[in-house]
Amino acid sequence: MQHATALAFPEENLVGWERSMMAFLVEKERRSGSRRTVEGYSRMLQDFFGRLEKTPDEVTAQEVFVWAHGKGLSGRDPSPVTIGARMACVSSFFRFLQRMEIVDRNPCDRLERPRVSPSPPRGLSAEEVRKLLAIIPDTPVGLRNRAIILTLVLTGRRRAEVFRMTRKDLAFENGRWTYTYRGKGGKTGRRELPQPAVEALRAALRARDQDLEVMGPSESLWGITSATFYGQLQGYFREAGLPPAGVHVFRHAAAKLRRDAGESVEEVSLFLDHSSLAVTTTYLRRLEGQEDKGWGAVAEAIGVGLEGALGLVT
Repeated sequence: MQHATALAFPEENLVGWERSMMAFLVEKERRSGSRRTVEGYSRMLQDFFGRLEKTPDEVTAQEVFVWAHGKGLSGRDPSPVTIGARMACVSSFFRFLQRMEIVDRNPCDRLERPRVSPSPPRGLSAEEVRKLLAIIPDTPVGLRNRAIILTLVLTGRRRAEVFRMTRKDLAFENGRWTYTYRGKGGKTGRRELPQPAVEALRAALRARDQDLEVMGPSESLWGITSATFYGQLQGYFREAGLPPAGVHVFRHAAAKLRRDAGESVEEVSLFLDHSSLAVTTTYLRRLEGQEDKGWGAVAEAIGVGLEGALGLVT
Protein backbone atom coordinates (compact mmCIF):
# COMPACT_ATOMS: atom_id res chain seq x y z
CA MET A 1 0.00 0.00 0.00
CA GLN A 2 1.30 3.46 -0.87
CA HIS A 3 1.19 6.30 1.66
CA ALA A 4 1.95 9.87 0.64
CA THR A 5 4.60 11.32 2.94
CA ALA A 6 6.12 14.07 0.82
CA LEU A 7 6.96 17.33 2.59
CA ALA A 8 6.03 16.00 6.02
CA PHE A 9 9.41 17.00 7.43
CA PRO A 10 11.89 19.81 6.82
CA GLU A 11 14.85 19.17 4.54
CA GLU A 12 17.16 18.06 7.35
CA ASN A 13 17.52 14.25 7.09
CA LEU A 14 14.33 14.25 5.04
CA VAL A 15 14.69 10.77 3.53
CA GLY A 16 15.42 9.07 6.84
CA TRP A 17 12.44 10.58 8.64
CA GLU A 18 10.04 9.88 5.81
CA ARG A 19 11.21 6.28 5.65
CA SER A 20 10.45 6.02 9.35
CA MET A 21 6.94 7.33 8.80
CA MET A 22 6.39 4.90 5.92
CA ALA A 23 7.58 1.99 8.05
CA PHE A 24 5.25 3.07 10.86
CA LEU A 25 2.24 3.20 8.50
CA VAL A 26 3.06 -0.19 7.01
CA GLU A 27 3.25 -1.72 10.49
CA LYS A 28 0.03 0.02 11.50
CA GLU A 29 -1.80 -1.42 8.51
CA ARG A 30 -0.50 -4.91 9.22
CA ARG A 31 -1.56 -4.74 12.85
CA SER A 32 -4.93 -3.03 12.45
CA GLY A 33 -6.00 -4.61 9.18
CA SER A 34 -7.82 -1.35 8.42
CA ARG A 35 -6.85 0.81 5.46
CA ARG A 36 -9.11 3.63 6.69
CA THR A 37 -7.26 3.74 10.02
CA VAL A 38 -3.89 3.96 8.28
CA GLU A 39 -5.08 6.66 5.88
CA GLY A 40 -6.38 8.67 8.83
CA TYR A 41 -3.06 8.36 10.65
CA SER A 42 -1.20 9.39 7.51
CA ARG A 43 -3.31 12.54 7.09
CA MET A 44 -2.90 13.56 10.73
CA LEU A 45 0.87 13.05 10.73
CA GLN A 46 1.18 14.98 7.48
CA ASP A 47 -0.80 17.85 8.98
CA PHE A 48 1.12 17.83 12.27
CA PHE A 49 4.65 17.80 10.86
CA GLY A 50 3.67 19.97 7.91
CA ARG A 51 2.45 22.71 10.25
CA LEU A 52 5.26 22.32 12.75
CA GLU A 53 8.14 22.11 10.26
CA LYS A 54 10.28 20.20 12.73
CA THR A 55 11.73 16.71 12.82
CA PRO A 56 10.38 14.31 15.49
CA ASP A 57 13.46 14.61 17.71
CA GLU A 58 12.72 18.35 18.08
CA VAL A 59 9.01 18.09 18.98
CA THR A 60 7.88 19.23 22.42
CA ALA A 61 4.84 18.28 24.48
CA GLN A 62 3.53 21.85 24.23
CA GLU A 63 3.61 21.71 20.43
CA VAL A 64 1.62 18.49 20.37
CA PHE A 65 -0.89 20.00 22.79
CA VAL A 66 -1.38 23.16 20.70
CA TRP A 67 -1.83 21.17 17.49
CA ALA A 68 -4.21 18.63 19.03
CA HIS A 69 -6.44 21.40 20.41
CA GLY A 70 -6.17 23.63 17.34
CA LYS A 71 -8.84 24.37 14.77
CA GLY A 72 -9.03 22.11 11.75
CA LEU A 73 -9.74 22.93 8.11
CA SER A 74 -13.38 23.57 9.01
CA GLY A 75 -12.37 26.44 11.29
CA ARG A 76 -14.20 24.87 14.23
CA ASP A 77 -12.75 23.88 17.57
CA PRO A 78 -12.08 20.12 17.68
CA SER A 79 -14.25 17.82 19.74
CA PRO A 80 -12.77 15.82 22.64
CA VAL A 81 -12.89 12.74 20.40
CA THR A 82 -10.84 14.51 17.70
CA ILE A 83 -8.33 15.82 20.25
CA GLY A 84 -7.90 12.33 21.67
CA ALA A 85 -7.49 10.83 18.20
CA ARG A 86 -4.83 13.38 17.28
CA MET A 87 -2.86 12.71 20.45
CA ALA A 88 -3.17 8.95 20.01
CA CYS A 89 -1.87 9.18 16.45
CA VAL A 90 1.22 11.21 17.31
CA SER A 91 1.88 9.14 20.43
CA SER A 92 1.66 5.90 18.45
CA PHE A 93 4.19 7.22 15.93
CA PHE A 94 6.61 8.22 18.70
CA ARG A 95 6.25 4.83 20.42
CA PHE A 96 7.24 3.24 17.12
CA LEU A 97 10.27 5.55 16.85
CA GLN A 98 11.26 4.64 20.41
CA ARG A 99 11.03 0.92 19.65
CA MET A 100 13.21 1.48 16.59
CA GLU A 101 15.66 3.42 18.83
CA ILE A 102 15.33 6.49 16.62
CA VAL A 103 14.18 8.81 19.44
CA ASP A 104 14.49 8.38 23.19
CA ARG A 105 11.31 10.15 24.35
CA ASN A 106 7.64 10.50 23.58
CA PRO A 107 6.37 14.07 24.05
CA CYS A 108 2.82 12.75 24.40
CA ASP A 109 3.67 11.01 27.68
CA ARG A 110 3.27 14.34 29.45
CA LEU A 111 -0.16 15.04 27.98
CA GLU A 112 -3.52 14.18 29.48
CA ARG A 113 -6.12 13.19 26.95
CA PRO A 114 -9.61 14.65 27.28
CA ARG A 115 -12.25 12.50 28.88
CA VAL A 116 -14.83 11.31 26.42
CA SER A 117 -18.24 9.87 27.15
CA PRO A 118 -18.90 7.92 23.97
CA SER A 119 -22.46 7.55 22.84
CA PRO A 120 -23.63 3.95 23.04
CA PRO A 121 -23.43 2.11 19.72
CA ARG A 122 -26.78 1.78 17.99
CA GLY A 123 -27.96 -1.65 17.00
CA LEU A 124 -31.12 -2.26 15.03
CA SER A 125 -33.88 -4.09 16.85
CA ALA A 126 -35.53 -7.19 15.41
CA GLU A 127 -38.53 -5.08 14.39
CA GLU A 128 -36.29 -2.55 12.62
CA VAL A 129 -34.49 -5.30 10.71
CA ARG A 130 -37.86 -6.74 9.64
CA LYS A 131 -39.00 -3.31 8.44
CA LEU A 132 -35.78 -2.88 6.49
CA LEU A 133 -36.03 -6.28 4.81
CA ALA A 134 -39.69 -5.72 3.99
CA ILE A 135 -39.03 -2.72 1.72
CA ILE A 136 -36.16 -4.26 -0.27
CA PRO A 137 -37.48 -5.17 -3.74
CA ASP A 138 -37.14 -8.63 -5.28
CA THR A 139 -34.96 -7.27 -8.07
CA PRO A 140 -31.41 -8.53 -8.80
CA VAL A 141 -30.02 -5.54 -6.91
CA GLY A 142 -32.50 -5.95 -4.08
CA LEU A 143 -31.88 -9.69 -3.72
CA ARG A 144 -28.15 -9.11 -3.59
CA ASN A 145 -28.48 -6.38 -0.95
CA ARG A 146 -30.84 -8.58 1.08
CA ALA A 147 -28.20 -11.32 1.03
CA ILE A 148 -25.53 -8.88 2.19
CA ILE A 149 -27.70 -7.58 5.04
CA LEU A 150 -28.57 -11.09 6.21
CA THR A 151 -24.91 -12.10 6.10
CA LEU A 152 -23.93 -9.04 8.14
CA VAL A 153 -26.68 -9.54 10.74
CA LEU A 154 -26.38 -13.30 11.11
CA THR A 155 -22.56 -13.51 11.15
CA GLY A 156 -21.72 -10.24 12.90
CA ARG A 157 -18.67 -9.81 10.68
CA ARG A 158 -17.27 -6.38 9.88
CA ARG A 159 -18.02 -4.63 6.61
CA ALA A 160 -14.62 -5.29 5.02
CA GLU A 161 -14.69 -8.94 6.06
CA VAL A 162 -18.01 -9.48 4.27
CA PHE A 163 -17.34 -7.45 1.15
CA ARG A 164 -14.04 -9.14 0.39
CA MET A 165 -15.62 -12.62 0.48
CA THR A 166 -14.99 -14.66 -2.66
CA ARG A 167 -16.14 -18.12 -3.70
CA LYS A 168 -12.98 -19.74 -2.34
CA ASP A 169 -13.90 -18.49 1.15
CA LEU A 170 -16.96 -20.79 1.23
CA ALA A 171 -16.87 -24.52 1.82
CA PHE A 172 -19.55 -27.19 2.20
CA GLU A 173 -18.74 -29.88 4.73
CA ASN A 174 -20.66 -32.08 7.14
CA GLY A 175 -23.95 -30.89 5.71
CA ARG A 176 -23.42 -27.17 6.24
CA TRP A 177 -21.69 -24.18 4.66
CA THR A 178 -18.79 -22.44 6.32
CA TYR A 179 -16.91 -19.26 5.47
CA THR A 180 -13.32 -18.26 6.07
CA TYR A 181 -12.59 -14.68 7.11
CA ARG A 182 -9.66 -12.44 7.92
CA GLY A 183 -10.57 -10.15 10.76
CA LYS A 184 -9.12 -7.09 12.40
CA GLY A 185 -5.46 -7.36 13.23
CA GLY A 186 -4.98 -10.15 10.70
CA LYS A 187 -6.87 -12.75 12.75
CA THR A 188 -8.40 -15.50 10.67
CA GLY A 189 -11.13 -18.02 11.35
CA ARG A 190 -13.77 -20.27 9.87
CA ARG A 191 -17.40 -20.19 10.98
CA GLU A 192 -20.72 -21.55 9.86
CA LEU A 193 -22.57 -19.45 7.30
CA PRO A 194 -26.18 -19.49 8.55
CA GLN A 195 -28.60 -21.19 6.18
CA PRO A 196 -30.82 -18.12 5.60
CA ALA A 197 -27.74 -16.22 4.42
CA VAL A 198 -26.79 -19.13 2.13
CA GLU A 199 -30.25 -19.27 0.57
CA ALA A 200 -30.36 -15.48 0.17
CA LEU A 201 -26.96 -15.61 -1.53
CA ARG A 202 -28.12 -18.37 -3.87
CA ALA A 203 -31.22 -16.34 -4.80
CA ALA A 204 -29.09 -13.26 -5.46
CA LEU A 205 -26.71 -15.23 -7.66
CA ARG A 206 -29.55 -16.82 -9.64
CA ALA A 207 -30.94 -13.34 -10.33
CA ARG A 208 -27.56 -12.50 -11.89
CA ASP A 209 -27.42 -15.80 -13.83
CA GLN A 210 -24.71 -17.17 -11.56
CA ASP A 211 -24.40 -20.37 -9.59
CA LEU A 212 -22.46 -20.94 -6.39
CA GLU A 213 -21.29 -24.35 -7.59
CA VAL A 214 -19.70 -23.10 -10.81
CA MET A 215 -18.27 -19.74 -9.73
CA GLY A 216 -14.54 -19.21 -10.09
CA PRO A 217 -12.61 -19.27 -6.79
CA SER A 218 -11.61 -15.60 -7.00
CA GLU A 219 -15.07 -14.29 -7.96
CA SER A 220 -16.70 -11.89 -5.52
CA LEU A 221 -19.86 -13.18 -3.88
CA TRP A 222 -21.50 -9.78 -4.27
CA GLY A 223 -20.20 -7.97 -7.34
CA ILE A 224 -20.54 -4.60 -5.61
CA THR A 225 -18.31 -2.27 -3.59
CA SER A 226 -19.11 -1.37 -0.01
CA ALA A 227 -19.37 2.31 -1.03
CA THR A 228 -22.08 1.57 -3.62
CA PHE A 229 -23.94 -0.64 -1.14
CA TYR A 230 -23.76 2.14 1.46
CA GLY A 231 -25.48 4.58 -0.90
CA GLN A 232 -28.25 2.11 -1.67
CA LEU A 233 -28.62 1.28 2.02
CA GLN A 234 -29.37 4.92 2.87
CA GLY A 235 -32.30 4.80 0.47
CA TYR A 236 -33.60 1.69 2.19
CA PHE A 237 -33.34 3.33 5.60
CA ARG A 238 -35.34 6.33 4.38
CA GLU A 239 -38.02 4.18 2.81
CA ALA A 240 -38.31 2.05 5.95
CA GLY A 241 -38.62 5.16 8.13
CA LEU A 242 -35.36 4.43 9.94
CA PRO A 243 -32.59 6.92 10.78
CA PRO A 244 -29.53 6.79 8.53
CA ALA A 245 -26.69 4.59 9.70
CA GLY A 246 -23.48 3.08 8.43
CA VAL A 247 -22.93 -0.54 7.53
CA HIS A 248 -21.39 -1.15 10.95
CA VAL A 249 -24.87 -0.84 12.48
CA PHE A 250 -25.48 -4.46 11.42
CA ARG A 251 -22.58 -5.66 13.57
CA HIS A 252 -24.12 -3.82 16.50
CA ALA A 253 -27.47 -5.34 15.59
CA ALA A 254 -25.93 -8.81 15.50
CA ALA A 255 -24.63 -8.38 19.04
CA LYS A 256 -27.89 -6.88 20.32
CA LEU A 257 -30.05 -9.59 18.77
CA ARG A 258 -27.88 -12.39 20.12
CA ARG A 259 -28.06 -10.91 23.59
CA ASP A 260 -31.83 -10.46 23.27
CA ALA A 261 -32.09 -14.08 22.16
CA GLY A 262 -30.62 -15.20 25.47
CA GLU A 263 -26.91 -15.56 24.79
CA SER A 264 -24.54 -14.60 27.58
CA VAL A 265 -22.19 -11.64 27.36
CA GLU A 266 -19.31 -14.09 27.06
CA GLU A 267 -20.99 -15.87 24.15
CA VAL A 268 -21.63 -12.59 22.34
CA SER A 269 -18.05 -11.47 22.97
CA LEU A 270 -16.84 -14.75 21.52
CA PHE A 271 -19.15 -14.41 18.54
CA LEU A 272 -17.69 -10.97 17.74
CA ASP A 273 -14.04 -11.82 18.51
CA HIS A 274 -14.07 -9.15 21.22
CA SER A 275 -11.75 -10.85 23.70
CA SER A 276 -8.15 -10.15 24.64
CA LEU A 277 -5.59 -11.44 22.17
CA ALA A 278 -4.75 -14.53 24.26
CA VAL A 279 -8.37 -15.44 24.93
CA THR A 280 -9.41 -14.71 21.35
CA THR A 281 -6.69 -16.97 19.99
CA THR A 282 -7.90 -19.81 22.20
CA TYR A 283 -11.51 -19.26 21.21
CA LEU A 284 -10.68 -19.06 17.50
CA ARG A 285 -9.04 -22.48 17.65
CA ARG A 286 -12.17 -23.89 19.29
CA LEU A 287 -14.42 -22.16 16.74
CA GLU A 288 -12.69 -23.40 13.59
CA GLY A 289 -15.56 -24.76 11.51
CA GLN A 290 -17.71 -25.04 14.61
CA GLU A 291 -21.47 -25.28 14.23
CA ASP A 292 -23.20 -21.97 14.91
CA LYS A 293 -26.16 -22.73 17.16
CA GLY A 294 -27.17 -19.11 17.70
CA TRP A 295 -28.28 -17.98 14.25
CA GLY A 296 -31.63 -19.79 14.37
CA ALA A 297 -32.99 -17.65 17.21
CA VAL A 298 -31.77 -14.46 15.54
CA ALA A 299 -33.26 -15.47 12.18
CA GLU A 300 -36.60 -16.17 13.86
CA ALA A 301 -36.51 -12.82 15.66
CA ILE A 302 -36.05 -10.85 12.45
CA GLY A 303 -38.64 -12.90 10.60
CA VAL A 304 -36.28 -14.77 8.31
CA GLY A 305 -36.53 -18.51 7.81
CA LEU A 306 -35.61 -20.22 4.59
CA GLU A 307 -38.62 -18.59 2.89
CA GLY A 308 -37.60 -15.17 4.18
CA ALA A 309 -34.09 -15.69 2.90
CA LEU A 310 -35.55 -16.25 -0.55
CA GLY A 311 -37.25 -12.88 -0.38
CA LEU A 312 -40.54 -13.70 1.38
CA VAL A 313 -40.54 -11.84 4.67
CA THR A 314 -42.89 -13.46 7.15
